[in-house]
Amino acid sequence: MFANRPLILLIAGALCAWLPARAQSVSNDSSGERWSIHFQATSIGQYHGSFPSLYQGENSLPSHPESRVSLTATVFLAYRVNSWTELVFDPELAGGKGFGQVTGIAGFTNGEIPRVASATPTPYVARAYVKNTWALSDESEMVEGGPNQLAGRLPVCRFTTITGKFAITDYFDNNTYSHDPRHQFMNWSLMSNGAWDYPADTRGYTIGAVQELTMRGWSLRAATVMEPTEANGATFDTRLAKNRGVAVEWEKRYRPIGHAGALRVLGFENRERAGTFRDAMLPDGTTDLAATRRPGTKKYGFGLNAEQEITRDIGAFARYGWSDGKTEAWAFTQIDRSASGGISVQGRLWKRPGDNIGLAAVRNYLSGDDRSFLAAGGMGFIIGDGRLKYAPESIAEAYYAWRATRDWTFTLDYQRVANPAYNQDRGPVSVASLRVHWER
Repeated sequence: MFANRPLILLIAGALCAWLPARAQSVSNDSSGERWSIHFQATSIGQYHGSFPSLYQGENSLPSHPESRVSLTATVFLAYRVNSWTELVFDPELAGGKGFGQVTGIAGFTNGEIPRVASATPTPYVARAYVKNTWALSDESEMVEGGPNQLAGRLPVCRFTTITGKFAITDYFDNNTYSHDPRHQFMNWSLMSNGAWDYPADTRGYTIGAVQELTMRGWSLRAATVMEPTEANGATFDTRLAKNRGVAVEWEKRYRPIGHAGALRVLGFENRERAGTFRDAMLPDGTTDLAATRRPGTKKYGFGLNAEQEITRDIGAFARYGWSDGKTEAWAFTQIDRSASGGISVQGRLWKRPGDNIGLAAVRNYLSGDDRSFLAAGGMGFIIGDGRLKYAPESIAEAYYAWRATRDWTFTLDYQRVANPAYNQDRGPVSVASLRVHWER
């Protein structure tokens, strides 16, 4: 994996030396943090009322009213071993339940809830990795401290590797306005590219390696990580020669008229012991997805992700995702195409600088094979009504985040889901949420 690193470093260093200098040139800097500890706790309470439903299947969203609460709490520990090596360790606790058993909506409404069997809060290790950074220029930029980020100076041009356990979405498909369900939009298909069935265990983490080349105006990153042994499983498949997830992303940063923006282009290929929809359709009209599962089954796709600051207090974002749609969802959710967009407004406009308003919409689609499979009564791990009158799943979300103190933020959120699980015979359903977030 790292055989060509010296060549990459040489080329990157030459590029950085050729580009015009824009950052302050510094030499050795010892003012950075040696270690840091941060905390967060987030609880989300959600309610949906009754809604129209002509029928209900094994993985349907229940049509009767439900109230559910989730909880996560994390300790973020980071330690600088030397000028180029950092260690990160994040113990985490999560508990609570989602609507149904976190089923019935492809773009599920709570980005903080995992699909686990027990609602009892359970401790586990979320992240444990080594981060190495090689300078490719003498110029540096100041980086503020935060969770898993030590304050200090970083080379403007650098090559970084992360090896261990982490969430692949920590480094890919990022977006300033729509990526963090603890602060921003809560819907799964707004916090990430819904069509990217990104490799992860039940709680959203994986094991592997990320390499990132950062230059002044762009970055290129790649990752190879483990897939779960079973769909939505808690254990990892160690047969990397057959089953693995690979992602590559190019990011371009720019500042039109002095306002920051970015474009990210993502490509991915997953190989997993998954089944294929077309082969699962039996001559008698029934389905058997399990019988079609083979190691190394391939799923591939791409994503486009854009963000743009419009004024100092208003930003906009848009995403588009596409996957081949032939293979069952294995780790994230059952979406084959997804288009989303929205805006974020900072509270400085009404003299509440810590507050934030978000408005967004997303439209999720299925491939033809996926539609036929569900219409024949097939079940994925997250959706399956037993029948299907297909229509795209359309979701709108709006929130107001009120920062009551430096540490506490309270958010009121509303989501409207039309055609949940792509079914015109069910819904629409309205979801109201209260999020309480504490961090230090």
